[in-house]
Amino acid sequence: MGERAWAALLRYVWPMRLIDILRQRGLSRGDARRAMDSGKVFLDGVPTADPGRAVDDLARIRLTSNAPRLQPGRDLIILHRDPGFVVIWKPSGLLSVPAPREGGQRNALATVRRICGSGLAVHRLDEATSGLMLVALNEAMQLALKDLLQEHQIDRGYLALVAQPFPHQAWSIQSELVRDRGDGLRGSLIVPAAPGKSARTRRLHPPPDQDTRRAITHVALLENLERDASVVSVRLETGRTHQVRIHLAEIGHPVLGDPLYAKPRIHARAPRLALHACRLAFTHPLTGQPVEITAPLADDLEQLRRRLSIRDDPDQRAADRATRRRRTRPKK
Repeated sequence: MGERAWAALLRYVWPMRLIDILRQRGLSRGDARRAMDSGKVFLDGVPTADPGRAVDDLARIRLTSNAPRLQPGRDLIILHRDPGFVVIWKPSGLLSVPAPREGGQRNALATVRRICGSGLAVHRLDEATSGLMLVALNEAMQLALKDLLQEHQIDRGYLALVAQPFPHQAWSIQSELVRDRGDGLRGSLIVPAAPGKSARTRRLHPPPDQDTRRAITHVALLENLERDASVVSVRLETGRTHQVRIHLAEIGHPVLGDPLYAKPRIHARAPRLALHACRLAFTHPLTGQPVEITAPLADDLEQLRRRLSIRDDPDQRAADRATRRRRTRPKK
């Protein structure tokens, strides 16, 4: 059966696992796994090594046998290149910009500079967050893109795995953020609440004379999972430090794996911060043409989503307990 026929079949029957799609293309199971592990298999332009990922359209999958060897989920990828900017896929664990106090020079900007010859920050992602990031290649474009950000004309979308079933009603969360809410962490002066409920004043008293910054986050349910968790889509109207993490925690749905704003038992439910930047959309400052880049959920978070979709998973419960023990064990 030809590829078009298979695409039509997938559209009308069911999604297929990635490993099965590669087998249909003539690869043995071993060859398919080696291709994935070496970065030869791309989903929407991003290398993937998740054999169990369900794919609903063959056009999303590209097998490139002569592609440079990559570590899926570990190596930075340039998804879109323009004379003035690039859109990259940043892996979790990679700093966005240099941080001398952290030691070392491994960061997204340094990688872009090595590949493209230049790289200037437009915005940042937290070190633990994976996904799309915009990097300018010259100062004029950096200023133009930052102006778009300032004017809220760059649409930034995220996917997050959060604690507890999420309501079907979409929320727009608004608050005034401060750098220190009274315990050294960022937070809202007045803690936002669910629709129909009243916001509450924070018990902790922030230090006086702090500047406040308006923060607006739009959240909608994508999927309620069996094991007391949800997948939500998040759209930023403003872009403050830790904004998504703060707002989701404050409305009672902290991001799984968050070491700062989630309780230890929620932190322990994911191997890392379960937050992924999945969409960037804006009008090109020079050409006026629309630019829209999307990226699928990172492999590790997609695998976590599948595990949490199973109602009773003893292996996952054991893994969660082991993770909690490791994280709470006193350091020697």
